[in-house]
Amino acid sequence: MEPQHAFSDQERRALYRCIAERRDMRHFLPDPVPEEVLMRVLQAAHRAPSVGLMQPWHFIRVTEPQLRERIYEMVNTEREHTAEALGERGNEFMKLKVEGIRDCGELLVVTLRDGRERHIFGRRTLPEMDLASASCAIQNLWLAARAEGLGMGWVSLFDPRALAELLSIPEEGHPMAILCLGHVEAFYERPMLEIEGWTEGLSLEHFLSENQYRAAEEDS
Repeated sequence: MEPQHAFSDQERRALYRCIAERRDMRHFLPDPVPEEVLMRVLQAAHRAPSVGLMQPWHFIRVTEPQLRERIYEMVNTEREHTAEALGERGNEFMKLKVEGIRDCGELLVVTLRDGRERHIFGRRTLPEMDLASASCAIQNLWLAARAEGLGMGWVSLFDPRALAELLSIPEEGHPMAILCLGHVEAFYERPMLEIEGWTEGLSLEHFLSENQYRAAEEDS
């Protein structure tokens, strides 16, 4: 017997397909994203759950070409630092395409907003729940974009302090994501890092245990 409030079979299939076919995209077409579509996916992000209804997110839409180029340079600098930190895999890492900042139709920066520190509800023992809540907003945006036929890529290679200074983000704010959003020629059949041979995702059984934490063999 189905739960009373379950969606229809067709609606459920669409939802699970959207989740399964979401990809972290790096290759974009330059076509602009229609304003009404952008607002729809941002509204989906804003409807995300947040602990204590703190709504800790703030979205910055980057429309100035000079700013976009500065952000690209910032990411490229961190890319080089990351390659150095990777040691033996540094050259291999530099061959990966890690962003689509110059190519995507829309560039967004997500930051934790000023004033969220006042929210104690749900954060007294887990203060990082502001970050978790903002991550839910990004996931909502990602899935809504996929349903609209748009690709999105989450770029995390940047110095948060430098990006905060560039975009005049208050001291109590904290930039957590650069999001490349736009049209794509095709979605990757598998995660790009698997296609490039960088790593391989594990199945659910490696991350599920009962009653007590049980580390998977690969983690022990």
